[in-house]
Amino acid sequence: LQISGYLNLLANTIDNFTHGLAVAASFLVSRKVGFLTTMAILVHEIPHEVGDFAILLRAGFDRWSAAKMQLSTALGGILGACFAICAQSPKGAGETVAWILPFTSGGFLYIALVNVVPDLLEEKNPWNSLQQILLLCTGITVMVLLALT
Repeated sequence: LQISGYLNLLANTIDNFTHGLAVAASFLVSRKVGFLTTMAILVHEIPHEVGDFAILLRAGFDRWSAAKMQLSTALGGILGACFAICAQSPKGAGETVAWILPFTSGGFLYIALVNVVPDLLEEKNPWNSLQQILLLCTGITVMVLLALT
């Protein structure tokens, strides 16, 4: 088995930990914010997990082992949620949310931009770049509209 598979599992566990933090902290804000955050993370996670599964297969894991290892990384999300709930201040959820949500959203933005911007800069076809920028702006607009409702 290649080391890239194990590195991917470690990165996926950390990623799931931050997702658990974000979901739990969002539910501490309100049900609406919690459900919106959960849906956003699910939309992100489904293709992400499929890609991670393919990385594990390429690294030499068989299908069953790759599936078990992917499932075990989900424990990182549960640990993140438990950490957010246990970190709740006796003064209320406000102090917990005040550092968890900016931390996780900043991490998500950083990762997204580190993955997207280099691809945009290397794109040779201006139409493809314009489409990607329009889709990025559409995603931001959807987030703003959901926040306003």
